[in-house]
Amino acid sequence: MNLKLILLIPFFLFTKSTDEVVFFWGQNGHRVTGKIAENHLTKKAKKNIDKLLKGKSLAFVSTYADEIKSDRKYNSYSVWHYVNMGLEESYEASEKNPEGDLVVGIDTCIKVLKNEQSSEEDKVFHLKMIIHLIGDLHQPMHIGRREDKGGNDVQVQWFGQGTNLHSVWDTKIIEDFNMSYLELAENADQLSNAQIASLQKGTVIDWVNEVHKITNDVYGSVKSGDKLSYRYSYLYLETVRTQLQKGGIRLAKVLNDIFG
Repeated sequence: MNLKLILLIPFFLFTKSTDEVVFFWGQNGHRVTGKIAENHLTKKAKKNIDKLLKGKSLAFVSTYADEIKSDRKYNSYSVWHYVNMGLEESYEASEKNPEGDLVVGIDTCIKVLKNEQSSEEDKVFHLKMIIHLIGDLHQPMHIGRREDKGGNDVQVQWFGQGTNLHSVWDTKIIEDFNMSYLELAENADQLSNAQIASLQKGTVIDWVNEVHKITNDVYGSVKSGDKLSYRYSYLYLETVRTQLQKGGIRLAKVLNDIFG
């Protein structure tokens, strides 16, 4: 386990309270992914992305795809946030949603961004979307079972309060870092060039299948009604950190491939 993370564990164990600021994967987590990715962009890619985002950072726009969920005109994009798969299935063998899924969403974004005929407006929209979607891909419960809506129907308690398994992974574990997104990004972005190259191998589908193995472990570790607290955080804190790390490193790979 990373030395910095070891030093953090006693800290979060003794600072847990109901009053602390909640850091959402949908906010701070996505910002971590965006910040790490930005650290690994080529100069050419960063220049081209800056033109589209008008100088806004990847971290700043990383939550856009969640922010538009309340607008009905974007309802058709909701299926882009997840993939439903059986526990022992690969993506290739799984039943596909005819309306699309996370893989389809990422593929669509890549095609639009690579197409020289795409309007600037379309490119900006799909750039913001893919920055978010690569983050979603690395959250294990976004590659969950259809029958329980990716853990949303698995009711558990978190430090005595009712919630669900999806929420534990979306919001609860990450708040135990008790760090800003910049601190989290600095803590997670500690890799050699060889490690980065290794993480960036494979395709989007390969990454989905990889994350799905973690999903299987998560489902196997919890049943509906379980009371989760410090031990569960301890068991999966490093996993969450690693997934944020992978999301950022792989987002950089995808964006560098598109923008140079």
